[in-house]
Amino acid sequence: MIGYVCKYTPSHIINSFGEKAVKISPEVSGFDKAETLMHPNICTYAKAVLEECIDSELRNLVLVNCCDSIKRLYDVAKDSAEFKYVYLIDVPRKRNRASDLMMKNEILKFIRSMEEFTGKKFDEDRFIGLVNGGGKSGRTAKKSDDIRIALMGSRMKDSTLGQIEKAGASVDFDFTCTGNFTRSTVLDKNEDFLLSYASFLLNSFPCMRMVDNSDRIEILSENLKGLDGIIYHTTKFCDAYSFEYAVLKKKVPIPMLKIETDYTKEGEGQVKTRIEAFVETVKSRNAQHVKNHPAGIKDDILVAGIDSGSTSTNVVIMDKNKKVLSYSIVRTGAKSQSGAERAMEEALKKLDIERGRLSKIISTGYGRVSIPFADREITEITCHGKAAYFLNNRVRTVIDIGGQDSKVIRLDDRGKVVDFAMNDKCAAGTGRFIEMMSRTLEVPLDEMGEKSLNWKEDIDITSMCTVFAESEVVSLVAQNKEIADIIHGLNKAVAAKTLSLLNRVGKKGDYMMTGGVAKNVGIVKCLEEKLGDNIFIPKEPQIVGAIGAALAALESI
Repeated sequence: MIGYVCKYTPSHIINSFGEKAVKISPEVSGFDKAETLMHPNICTYAKAVLEECIDSELRNLVLVNCCDSIKRLYDVAKDSAEFKYVYLIDVPRKRNRASDLMMKNEILKFIRSMEEFTGKKFDEDRFIGLVNGGGKSGRTAKKSDDIRIALMGSRMKDSTLGQIEKAGASVDFDFTCTGNFTRSTVLDKNEDFLLSYASFLLNSFPCMRMVDNSDRIEILSENLKGLDGIIYHTTKFCDAYSFEYAVLKKKVPIPMLKIETDYTKEGEGQVKTRIEAFVETVKSRNAQHVKNHPAGIKDDILVAGIDSGSTSTNVVIMDKNKKVLSYSIVRTGAKSQSGAERAMEEALKKLDIERGRLSKIISTGYGRVSIPFADREITEITCHGKAAYFLNNRVRTVIDIGGQDSKVIRLDDRGKVVDFAMNDKCAAGTGRFIEMMSRTLEVPLDEMGEKSLNWKEDIDITSMCTVFAESEVVSLVAQNKEIADIIHGLNKAVAAKTLSLLNRVGKKGDYMMTGGVAKNVGIVKCLEEKLGDNIFIPKEPQIVGAIGAALAALESI
């Protein structure tokens, strides 16, 4: 087997020598082995490829000079005893007749290298047969209720593609680095078939490494008809694709989702939430308006929504008139399922009923997939948007700061989600951040907000990293700074972090804040000052997600 990473790789040449060409889609948990061979700050994709090769015992690599990180990967692999065969193809960065000739020359050099490695002669007939018989399809099978999307940006993991399809999206076009959108070709042995093949490779959908890649957006635009949305993927620290996304965001009239991954399995939870929320949002836009009270609903219908968060699990029980009859807020604890069972038990006990009385249970939140007694799961994006509009139909922007993540959700005038943004895989600006500072300052969490209102000295916390910010706080304590002033500085830092999320979706009033941090009056006040507007706080901001899940349960009956 010979692994490759780029669509410009002449994989048909590899196969013509009887070797299996394998596109590497890294699925790694970390970079323990890779970081012993590469610098920790190198591109996460390059490290993931190296880690995957070592773990899978894939010892043969064909790379291209697409970027400095892959060239560095080549240097490391070439000098490592772990690998048997490592080759780098110098792909031209332009697409013209001269580039075709240069690419043909690179293919000839690669053929000579493969002949030396395998001990076999290049079989022209077999090669031509493989090219002429190996067409690629641009579409996948579509289920009746799937939305149609295109993938854009940098290379995407197979597991991420699986998450997209599982969420209910059919990938019509894959325009990523190693995607399936390419022009077909037929080679004729009587002509210069290697030159034709070189042109075929170079004239596939151009990646960002090409000097002229302007027709990327043009080709996408030609295929927009029938598409419901675009998912744009970027690799952490790869800025080139982020620039293209910014251009597309302004030009493309259909919904777009930007996801960023570092190729580790640990980030898949947040990516899953973003993908599912995007699919739910697009489906909601496409669906016809549903009546608030479906005909024939029984008078004794009761439903429940469960919001399983990283810190607390909240349950709301609602009747057919959308009246909240009971709710509970409990600590999630070490297991999402246990927290959900305790929260449900408490909410049922307040009404003196059994779980069997509930017609539908819908789960949402961080642990929504771990609740076996829920009938269905929906992302917290959809649930918070639905509940916010239900509680106050003037709200157009929802700010939710929970235990482990922060999100901002934009709504239209019908309460439908039109855009959202979530924080990265980091505790900065979340409830966990405030919790840690509470312990450091030895101030009870529920007193942090009130205490900060008595600030006198305007202190700035320069780092939003939880670890570094804690070091700053310790230093300020050592300088005998007032606790109220330090907390106010922390509140400003959280507000600034939240404002950056707001700017990503566009600020638009009225505003609502949900989640446990909404109970912190100090943070709310700092955020209102930065917004220059008031923020509506629900009576119990922690149960908004559960209310949305309960509303979704009612709508499904």
